Amino acid sequence: MFKHLLVPTDGSALSEAAIQMTIKLAVESGARITGLHVIPEFHVLAYGTEMIADNEDRIIQTARQRADDYLGIVKKAAAQAGVECNTVSTSRAHPYEAIISVAAEQNCDLIVMASHGRSGMRALLLGSETQKVLTHTRIPVLVVRQSTPTGLPPGK
Repeated sequence: MFKHLLVPTDGSALSEAAIQMTIKLAVESGARITGLHVIPEFHVLAYGTEMIADNEDRIIQTARQRADDYLGIVKKAAAQAGVECNTVSTSRAHPYEAIISVAAEQNCDLIVMASHGRSGMRALLLGSETQKVLTHTRIPVLVVRQSTPTGLPPGK
């Protein structure tokens, strides 16, 4: 079975569902997990250079704190279940690249990640990091989908 699971998180409720699924799989298979949060790269949108330094430092500090908070949820869930866990936060313009890279670097044999289930124009405009991971990795991916009260994916 699987020995090392990667679970990317963006702090959403759906990511928390993926974390719980990862913990359950890790307990059942005796695997360890790595939690990952990808911090978006800082992009400058300012009228003057005096605005950049203050805003950049504050934004980066907030993003790092948010990453620590999100990864703390993974650590806590793993500790409660007795699962070995490490965490990684990294900054990348394209999160899917970071997910694939960290999975390879950490020798993960399964990526468990959430999908918001966007389709049509929303998927085209917003993109899907999950779809990009599925397209570009050779590592198996387990997708945790958003469900409705009926238990079926949205639109079914």
